[in-house]
Amino acid sequence: MALGARRWHSKGPIPAVLPPMRLAVLTDLHANREATEAVLATVARLAPDRIVLLGDIVGYGPDPVFAVEAAARLVEDGALCVLGNHDEATVQGPGGMTPHAHDAIVWTRAQLSPAHLAFLSSLKLTAELPGLLLVHASAAAPGKWPYLRHGKAARECLAATTAPLVLCGHTHVPAIHYALPGREPVCFTPLPQIAAPLSAIRRHVVVVGAVGQPRDGNPAACLALLDTDRREVTMIRVPYDTQETARKIAAAGLPDWLGLRLQVGR
Repeated sequence: MALGARRWHSKGPIPAVLPPMRLAVLTDLHANREATEAVLATVARLAPDRIVLLGDIVGYGPDPVFAVEAAARLVEDGALCVLGNHDEATVQGPGGMTPHAHDAIVWTRAQLSPAHLAFLSSLKLTAELPGLLLVHASAAAPGKWPYLRHGKAARECLAATTAPLVLCGHTHVPAIHYALPGREPVCFTPLPQIAAPLSAIRRHVVVVGAVGQPRDGNPAACLALLDTDRREVTMIRVPYDTQETARKIAAAGLPDWLGLRLQVGR
């Protein structure tokens, strides 16, 4: 199916009870090799049941070939991977993006082979596991890439799916939104390395922080470990060599700001 024809769909009712599993959740790799390698080393130590990738494999960073090939290997090994807006823009063209993002997408596309582009083109907007919806931006109009930064956006996301738990990325800032039926969602910021409980009587949207370009003031790469048996999710921060990534960004001729922001986590 062509990328432009994708739209969100549901496969039917999703069970309210989440089966026991431990998921490593990665999002927004953004062609950052140093961050991705550091996070994957942590994932190997955690030994989860499965890995999920929530999109934006490429864009901004200096190593798109590495990132796409790493994602493809993970998918071959059983990981789930959904489409991000930078992935779509790399395939279709960077219309409507900021100048820095636009320049990075144009450069990224020139680095990738037809096989790399075919992998990105094969990604769907959503994926499902029992009790879970995986999406890059939001279950509400996922192909329009809304940012889930406040209660209204969380309410719209939950209204668009029956899943009790939605996992997404896109904002580059970790957050958890939860709501009782008929109530407005409440948002809180999870602390790094500390498990946050997921209530059995509430629905949740978990926004996972970025591997390759954190924007919450913490430059360390972020991944999430979801443990459905313990009903908790942990945002795990992993330091990496931001200066080396910034050096490679400059050497590639990409905008300097893309390297500078990595070092401050903004």
